[in-house]
Amino acid sequence: MSKILTTQLTGLFQRIQQSEEEPIEETARLLAQAAIGQGTIYFAAFGEMEAVAIHAELGANPFAKFARYTDEVELLPADRLIIFTQHATDEQALKLAQKLHDDFIPFAAVASEVAETGNKLSELAYTYISLKVRGGILPHPTKLGERIVFPHLMAALYIYEAIKMEFDEMLVDDEEDDEEESISPFA
Repeated sequence: MSKILTTQLTGLFQRIQQSEEEPIEETARLLAQAAIGQGTIYFAAFGEMEAVAIHAELGANPFAKFARYTDEVELLPADRLIIFTQHATDEQALKLAQKLHDDFIPFAAVASEVAETGNKLSELAYTYISLKVRGGILPHPTKLGERIVFPHLMAALYIYEAIKMEFDEMLVDDEEDDEEESISPFA
């Protein structure tokens, strides 16, 4: 069974890499705007996706300029936000997305559904990444056709790591540019 799980997860990660590479890079660029400027990067994670925010905050390599979003946060124009939710129809995520959109705060969103007409979350977000998860991936060994593994969180963590790699590279490039500008030719 573990070989099947590995094969299924590998396929999922490959689908994400192939179809979401550009949105991942755009999302990293969006978040880097806050890190390079005077902004904060807020993570709003709903349901099981809270694990992504925990990882971003407490993992071995925390996300730069990270803060958790709460309803009490007063966002500034330089701030950026990323929403992680299992489904684009999540009421809390949609309510926050509408507020951010109305307040002209650029934000990214990550959810299962593809970005298409009728996906309100993808329409409101500055960047949108699909988890590419349509349902369970492994059949139950004893029940006919019932799926038992729902890899939303694993896909979200994969996307998080892909965004973070791009984001960190952008910050390093910016720091190198700053260092080059500060070196005087007369030193």
